[in-house]
Amino acid sequence: MDKINRKKLGLLGGTFNPVHLGHLRAAEEIREILELDKIHFIPASIPPHKDSEDIITTEDRLKMLELATYGNPFFEISDIELKRGGASYTIDTLRHFSYSYPEYELYFIVGNELFAEINTWKDFKQLFALSNFVVITRPGFSGDYSSLIPLAVKEDFRYHKTENEVTTYFHRGSKTLTIVQIEGIQVSSTQIRNLLEKDKSVKYLVPATIESYILSKKLYKKEADLNRV
Repeated sequence: MDKINRKKLGLLGGTFNPVHLGHLRAAEEIREILELDKIHFIPASIPPHKDSEDIITTEDRLKMLELATYGNPFFEISDIELKRGGASYTIDTLRHFSYSYPEYELYFIVGNELFAEINTWKDFKQLFALSNFVVITRPGFSGDYSSLIPLAVKEDFRYHKTENEVTTYFHRGSKTLTIVQIEGIQVSSTQIRNLLEKDKSVKYLVPATIESYILSKKLYKKEADLNRV
């Protein structure tokens, strides 16, 4: 099946600790802009580039993703990295999806800050043999988009085109790197965790179902606070 006729599957990884409206809105915007058929949210087991000390259980993160994406026919959840356990490497996940979903063209979605560190990723030179990449930027980015391509992989891209305000760079293989500027919602998981530790409201930062789940299970509370309950 050639690339033009294949369906398009977006892959959005992360700790989702917790999932919030910023994650969901970014996924929805990218789905519409790139006309993706599906987006799979992929919670990481142990992210190799993050401190795992404050990460809650995989069961709670997975349950919150299920609650957050319920009712959206375009969103699905993959627990492949949770089942695999250990450090979650993108190359292993892309190999899984490439083998398990041959009818789809893959689009791995990543923020520009993380993409800038791609030279630290496991087997990073092999990533573009398996998937297209989508790099997210926020409104206000005024630089040349080519500056977002790390030097470690820059020479692998031959030319680019801009269409409908979306810039796509073409890899020397068959894959692409697309720079997508989204409006998004300015919220972070760190911000939410900090608010919860201080007994502050997270209403309107996460879906109502996630707020209820967090509060009912007393997630992100410091041990000393839990002992006083």
